[in-house]
Amino acid sequence: MPKTPKTSARLLSMLSLLQARRDWPGALLAERLDVSPRTVRRDVDRLRELGYPVVATKGPEGGYRLDAGTELPPLLFDDEQAVALAVALQIAATTGAGIEEAAARALHTVRQVMPARLRRRIDTLRVTAVEPPAARPNPQADSGVLMALSAAVHAREELRFDYARAGDTGDTDGPPPRRTQPHHLVTWGGRWYLVAWDLDREDWRTFRADRISPRTPTGPRFTPRELPGGDVTAFVISRFQGIYGSDGSAGWPCRGEVILDLPAAEVSRYLRDGLVEELGPDRCRLVTGSWSWAGLAATIGRFDADIEVVGPPELREACARLARRYAGAAAGRRPDGT
Repeated sequence: MPKTPKTSARLLSMLSLLQARRDWPGALLAERLDVSPRTVRRDVDRLRELGYPVVATKGPEGGYRLDAGTELPPLLFDDEQAVALAVALQIAATTGAGIEEAAARALHTVRQVMPARLRRRIDTLRVTAVEPPAARPNPQADSGVLMALSAAVHAREELRFDYARAGDTGDTDGPPPRRTQPHHLVTWGGRWYLVAWDLDREDWRTFRADRISPRTPTGPRFTPRELPGGDVTAFVISRFQGIYGSDGSAGWPCRGEVILDLPAAEVSRYLRDGLVEELGPDRCRLVTGSWSWAGLAATIGRFDADIEVVGPPELREACARLARRYAGAAAGRRPDGT
């Protein structure tokens, strides 16, 4: 006869099962734990005493469900979940959402209750989210504002808010509140943005969350519109690059491809937008874009390396124009040739 597991081990097993799926028939739960239905009922009562909101479900067989409660009881994670949580908390410290200190404290709490084998794993894992250098520090969005925006997006409710512009003095006689249908809350370059349909301007807009002051109550529910192109990532990238096509595709107006005599890792360090492909230890392929062909040629020229232009011809012509200008500047000639 198999040995019956101790009560504490059995409770942990039951809790793990209840977290794995929404509803458990009583008979199936007893079978998985290899105990009687009566023991299942007693163990459910013990979990309730520990603060876990286990509710009984009605039906032909009856069953149990781990419901949401008013307090946060002890949580149970498997090894992969615990490591994933530690990674997520490390990344949370770089989001600019005003939760850096809370994330650090949460990571410390989680680490304290981890088995030694898991502590060793996360102690050797250090995650750093690298953002492009900014001219000045990014202002943080208030976590309460982020929660309010997220709630409006989830509920599909129209949202009114005051929107501060750069240089606003805080006068009460400011512009009227914006009326929007909020669709997505996204992060880009260390800042949070709300993607919304502006009801007054009848167009899509992106709003910086750190400049939003939501008004209450929220408005009526709405039927979500489809973003141009149907993909929020492509849409946001296109807005910050200043162009998007009729199909919603993102991209710079001028894109080109070159071969650089530099390691791919070195090029990637200084590239915000673009694709770098390693071709050898000291050679890589770069595909990137800019507002103009001259701007693209200048961007590529900042790398101190020999350049082979793959295409298109417009990029090659822009490189030739810049070469003539730089040669004239080096020779001390004026733009008119004198």
